[in-house]
Amino acid sequence: MSGVNMDFAPDRAPLRSWLPGFVALAAIWGSSFLFIKVGVGELHPVHLTLYRVATGAATLLVVLVVLRDRLPREPAVWGHLLVVAALGVALPFTLFGYGEQRVESMLAGIWNATTPLIVLPLAVLVFRTERLTARRAVGLALGFIGVLVVLGVWAGVGGAHFTGQLMCLGAAACYGLAIPYQKKFIAGRAYSGLSLSAAQLLVATAQLALAAPLVAGAPPVPTDLSPRVVASVLALGALGTGLAFVINLRNIRLAGASTASTVTYLVPIFAVVVGAVVLGERMNWHQPVGALVVLVGVAVAQGLVGRRRPDPTPVAPAARPVEPAARA
Repeated sequence: MSGVNMDFAPDRAPLRSWLPGFVALAAIWGSSFLFIKVGVGELHPVHLTLYRVATGAATLLVVLVVLRDRLPREPAVWGHLLVVAALGVALPFTLFGYGEQRVESMLAGIWNATTPLIVLPLAVLVFRTERLTARRAVGLALGFIGVLVVLGVWAGVGGAHFTGQLMCLGAAACYGLAIPYQKKFIAGRAYSGLSLSAAQLLVATAQLALAAPLVAGAPPVPTDLSPRVVASVLALGALGTGLAFVINLRNIRLAGASTASTVTYLVPIFAVVVGAVVLGERMNWHQPVGALVVLVGVAVAQGLVGRRRPDPTPVAPAARPVEPAARA
């Protein structure tokens, strides 16, 4: 869902060099919603988030040591990371956990895809790191229509399922706040994306360790959990955060930030397929239709559909959160 975008363009790397990693990343992030669904079967959402974030932090610290990188040294950076860790990691991960207690994992994956639609208006109106163009406005309007279709507002609102969808939307909204905040206050610092992400996860781990006993009591001992839940937590932390981050960095280096960011369009597809095949989940007709409208809106807003005119003032690409865009 980490300051990993780079400003340079790759030297036209052949498709075969980055496409396998691109698909693998979409599969890992798309499967994260399945692992969340399994995890909340035995763990409180806050405890699940604490365990996965701690595992992810440990994984990235190992990568830091191997690559001989280091954590940030400036106190101001750590101050901003307190905000980014809460909005970009602790809160959205936990909200997805609460949401998946009430909705299907595939539906949570669809809501995750709405993040770019939330990022843009905040970046334009609040953080002033982007400009609003006619193309982007049309994309936002389409995306909003798609959100209403996914919710099925014509059938009325209310109930646990609707509440779960709002929680997943709230998680995407947290990403929408964290991404432009990180871009404005952190992304320009002289630290690698790996360094900033590892620090972000460390801060989020500390925040969750303090909050978990107050919200959900003492976390259970890992040995008291079933093997499938332990495996899900390890997959969420080590794969969904650690390995996925390394793969994403490689994709950006080989294919460029713009191409690498289009993984957003594959993540909900994998989430839907995995949820249907593994968990036997099913959706109402309007949910995939609404998801398609949302993705079209995102594509229009990002200039991937229709004729794109260069903006008068070039803008640096938005940074991704640690998970997906992820995200989750």
